Amino acid sequence: MKPNTIITTLAVVIVLAVLFMWGYAGKGSTAASVQNAGGPVSTSALTSAERFHDFGTISMKNGDVSYDFKVTNPTDKDILAPTLVTSCMCTRAFIVELDGSTKGPFGMPGMGYVPPANLTIPPGQSRIIRVVYNPNAHGPAGVGRIDRFAILTDSLGNVLQLEIKALVTP
Repeated sequence: MKPNTIITTLAVVIVLAVLFMWGYAGKGSTAASVQNAGGPVSTSALTSAERFHDFGTISMKNGDVSYDFKVTNPTDKDILAPTLVTSCMCTRAFIVELDGSTKGPFGMPGMGYVPPANLTIPPGQSRIIRVVYNPNAHGPAGVGRIDRFAILTDSLGNVLQLEIKALVTP
């Protein structure tokens, strides 16, 4: 083998190794929350009477659908939830404040800026997490069953997953 071929092959291998390590290192704290979005999981002290909502059959032509989940702090201490993310770019989450105003949108990590939620829920109080699904986000290929999550993570790293499902038709 010629020295130039050896150097070129070695350079390609090094570049591929660096790209692999860079991609692996990019799986950080917020992305790890979404990684667990395989089913209704809750390790948080925060509770919700409903953690799942099925919209049934929805049509792309009718646009966005939304559902309000009531999240409660049943403890005797404030609970801070610094992050709220979703499992897909087609889904957004909002925090509905006590005065009716909304904070957000909170979306999928890695798909644009996701602001910090910094939601504090005092003992015994509740807040609404509004989950909005856009059935047109994936275009014509987006018909069929969907299963999406909004993931609220508290300051201890515990999560409360709120799940929505639907059957999307054209």
